[in-house]
Amino acid sequence: MAGEVPLHKVPPQSLESEQSVLGGIIIDNEAFHKVAEFLRPEDFYKEAHQKIYEAMLSLYERGEPLDLITIVNELKKNKVLEKVGGASYLAQLAEVVPTAANILHYARIVKEKALLRQLISAATEIVTECYREEEDIEELLDRAERLIFSISEFRVRPSFYPMKEVLKDTFKVIERLYERKELVTGVPSGFKDLDRLTAGFQPSDLIIVAGRPSMGKTAFCLNIAQYAAIHAKIPTAIFSMEMSKEQVAMRMLCSEARVSASKVRSGFITETDLQRLTMAASVLSDAPIVVD
Repeated sequence: MAGEVPLHKVPPQSLESEQSVLGGIIIDNEAFHKVAEFLRPEDFYKEAHQKIYEAMLSLYERGEPLDLITIVNELKKNKVLEKVGGASYLAQLAEVVPTAANILHYARIVKEKALLRQLISAATEIVTECYREEEDIEELLDRAERLIFSISEFRVRPSFYPMKEVLKDTFKVIERLYERKELVTGVPSGFKDLDRLTAGFQPSDLIIVAGRPSMGKTAFCLNIAQYAAIHAKIPTAIFSMEMSKEQVAMRMLCSEARVSASKVRSGFITETDLQRLTMAASVLSDAPIVVD
């Protein structure tokens, strides 16, 4: 069939990167800290490399040095030294890379290949279940979603960044703001006093709107979403746990048309109100808004 992906192929892997990671750790113990937070033994494709990395992890957890002698002894203790290629293979690994400077780069390659293999495995399982046609479609969709999500949790995301790198990125932001010189540099809320204080909602900001029940939190948030989408043309997504999508649309429609929601719900609206609602519907239809 055209476009069919051949599954009987060697899975994604990079043995050179795996060797470079292990060799880098052997010649520089400090390099282990850089990769230990996201790299797991099962991320290595070659079983021998998995065993060697497991031995390194055990030594690291006990606070022992990671060198040829300690790693060989650990592998002997686990009765897998010969299975991984013996002491000669470990010595060979130490000569693969001259320094451990690029170990993070090699470790990311190893992790990415592992994620690709997991995706292939999950996709194959999903395809198999689809062909069986035995499971309820909703349950199958839920399981497929869980499989993919469980893989996405292990994406390569460094937890710590050197201050030098952070400052470099920060100065790029400062230079961009210096060139723009605008009062509102983020997402505008439509409330002038708020925008003057915040300069708009900035990337990576987490904004929490708190208040007692029935104090207007939902209306406030919908007004912001509406303004950002209609006036700033910023794509906006609305997630509501307490209102249906029709209720969300009704509130936004009434807000845009400046028509009382209670009048609309009761049906006691005038001809003028109906015209305003029609115009508001046209404006909202063209706005980049999606409702969950």
